[in-house]
Amino acid sequence: MNTLMNDDIDILISEVGPRDGLQNTKAFMPTGYKKQWISAAAAAGIREIEVCSFVPPKLIPQMVDAAEVVAHSLTIPGLHVAALAPNFKGAQRAMEAGVHKLTLTISVSREHSLANVRMTPDEAIASAKKICAFRDSLPPEQRPVIESGLSTVFGCTLEGAVSEDEVVRMAVASVEAGCDEVGLADTTGYANPEQIRRVFRKVRAAIGDKLSGAHLHNTRGLGLANVVAALEAGVTTFDSSLGGLGGCPFAPGASGNIVTEDLVFMLESMGLRTGIDLDKLLAIREILKQSMPEEPLYGYVPLAGITKGFVPATQQR
Repeated sequence: MNTLMNDDIDILISEVGPRDGLQNTKAFMPTGYKKQWISAAAAAGIREIEVCSFVPPKLIPQMVDAAEVVAHSLTIPGLHVAALAPNFKGAQRAMEAGVHKLTLTISVSREHSLANVRMTPDEAIASAKKICAFRDSLPPEQRPVIESGLSTVFGCTLEGAVSEDEVVRMAVASVEAGCDEVGLADTTGYANPEQIRRVFRKVRAAIGDKLSGAHLHNTRGLGLANVVAALEAGVTTFDSSLGGLGGCPFAPGASGNIVTEDLVFMLESMGLRTGIDLDKLLAIREILKQSMPEEPLYGYVPLAGITKGFVPATQQR
């Protein structure tokens, strides 16, 4: 179970826009705007933010200021600062920067793994083992939580169907490599609700409470339906992106992170507390509009508005 869960919230929303959102945008967001975004998101009640990835800037130029963004984020009281790394070198840089949580990209699909991190899935597991050993060599106060972010779990644009048995094997291998948590990602937006329920239950049966959360895309309009299915399977942590920014640049057609604004509205309407102030969350979109005026933003709630008489669950208890 996520250590950030407490009596104040029922569902933890991890904002991944500053990382997953920006890695796929055409426009570059200046560092100052990134800092404003992260600070405003934390002020709105978001407790965990994936603020960057530690990758070569020549591959993803948006992440050239990763260390500076982390340094700013660490000054925000109560914020759990997360980052992503594709390999050992990136993981070292992330730990040197002082992140609280580090997600390793480990694809179940061989073709996607080779395109994304230039390793086979089993080589990525071996890399994760090396990274976890390095983490364990650090003083306790410098050791981040390490999550295996299993990608292309529900299908791959390069390979098609992905074996559910292979997903379970990779989840178990991640734990055996030393990862603290395993998250499941619908990188390509292939998943449907029944598949979500089935796969999450299979993985939970294999690794128990090491199963951490869901990273779902809305590429084919099933994002929120898949969230409800994951809730039914016992998932309480969800990644999402403000304005629906993001996708995977190494999986053709994999656009459309779940819109944070829509996700918060749905969960709060269902009586589940996120601890997030929806009005403050919606106001953050102005930062994105100012910094990247030509970048399209998505979301039904921002377009239609909050329903009359809406009282969020967070305010009811």
